[in-house]
Amino acid sequence: MKRNLLLSMLLAATLAACSSNVVKEKPAAPVVDSNAAQTQSNVSNANANDAASTSPASQADSSGNPLKDPNNILSKRSIYFDFDKDQVKPEYVPLVEAHAKYLVANPNVKVVLQGNADNRGSREYNLSLGQRRSVAVKKAVNLLGVQDKQIETVSYGEEKAHDCKDEACYQQDRRVDIVYEND
Repeated sequence: MKRNLLLSMLLAATLAACSSNVVKEKPAAPVVDSNAAQTQSNVSNANANDAASTSPASQADSSGNPLKDPNNILSKRSIYFDFDKDQVKPEYVPLVEAHAKYLVANPNVKVVLQGNADNRGSREYNLSLGQRRSVAVKKAVNLLGVQDKQIETVSYGEEKAHDCKDEACYQQDRRVDIVYEND
């Protein structure tokens, strides 16, 4: 329990230290970063074995797939962000940790982290913001032992945004979606 609390605090501190830069260029297509700089921390074999033994993978539904069990935290696939921010909010740390444990326990599984933004701001800025959000989640799971080769980051910016008129709608667009391959 203390180790999880320490990991959560370390994760929150690391994410809070991330800086933001505005991209001035206009990309022609969604930004994809599958070879981002290695941010993975050294995880001891004991921590990796502990993550595997307490993995949410052991909490599978009758089909054996915890990713499809609506009662399992792994069925939740979106991490929401505050307006114009790219830091993972504390209430989403347990969700990030659960997906990280699953990925550590299943090293052949790959995910795409899809960054999104609401439609306020320029297209270029929103592509950059979506990328920063997906990279923030990537760094978080890297710190928990997930390998870079299991993760791809993509930004859709405002491409998937709804035509919003109020804050409740905008909140739904500010997210990173976790998409598992073959899911």
